[in-house]
Formats: sequence, structure tokens, C-alpha cells
Amino acid sequence: MDRTTVVSTRREPQLPQCNTSTSTLAFDQHFTTTTRGKLLLAEIVCGMMAWILVGGTDYFHLSALCWVMFVSILLWILTVCLFIIYLTGAHNRITHIPWNTVSLCFNCSAAGLYLVTAVVNALTVNWAVKGRHNYNCWAASAFFASLTTLCYSGSSYLSYRAWRTTEEEH
Repeated sequence: MDRTTVVSTRREPQLPQCNTSTSTLAFDQHFTTTTRGKLLLAEIVCGMMAWILVGGTDYFHLSALCWVMFVSILLWILTVCLFIIYLTGAHNRITHIPWNTVSLCFNCSAAGLYLVTAVVNALTVNWAVKGRHNYNCWAASAFFASLTTLCYSGSSYLSYRAWRTTEEEH
């Protein structure tokens, strides 16, 4: 027999053909390059810095700093959740929720709460001894809380523009 005509009877194990994507959520890799995505990332990073800097001190002796911790951690968690919703495209799949209105209300509320938090945080810096650990951390936290306020304000503006556009279409 000719070697070219011999068919191998050896069987290769075949993997079952299955769909590896079982989720209806998609990862939007371009979301983080948009202005909204960049602001959300800045809110997450600056907000995290605000509560980490306060959390590393003896903040629990001052009720004002307990307020700072509460607001910054709560809004940080909610912002991470909102970021995941936008990153996975879940807002496009869950159409019965008015996402532009939700985003507008959340960002305006967060900007207002963070404004109060930044002021309270800055005022508590005076209660610490200058140059000491608490003073440095609280001052840096006040700075990051102010940056986070600006980020939420920018997100509020973008959310307002998106909300206004959808309202004009209806």
C-alpha cells in the first residue's frame, strides 16, 4: 500500500463544541476612555483615598470624622456598583430603569454630600496637632474629598446633559 493512501485510524479526542459565553453582559472596553468613565474612575480613586486616609487615624473620637467616613465609604461603594453597571453594559440590558435620571440624581446627591464632607473634613484638621500623623492624614483627606466633589460635580453636569437630551427626544 502507498503511504499517501493510508488513512490513520487513530482518533483524536474531540472537545465538545459549546458556547463559552453564557452571560448576557458584555465588557465595554471603551467605556473607560470616555469622559464619564474617566470621571467615575477618578471618583473611585479619590473617594477611596479620602476614606483610607481618615480610616488610618483615630477618627472615631470625632463624630464629624465618623460622618466623613460614612459618606465617603457609602458613596464609594455605590460608585463602584455604578461603574460596574456601566462597564458591563447592564444599563443597556435593563431598559425599564431610567438610567439617565438615576445617574443625574445620584451624581447631584453625591456632589452635595461630598461638598459637606469636604468642608467638615477640612474643619476637623484644626483639631489635630500640626505636623503629626492625624493632621497630615486629615489634611490630605480633605484635599481628596475636595477633588472627589469636583469629580461628582463634573459627572452631574454630564448626567444633566444626557438627561436633557433624552427628555427633549420624548
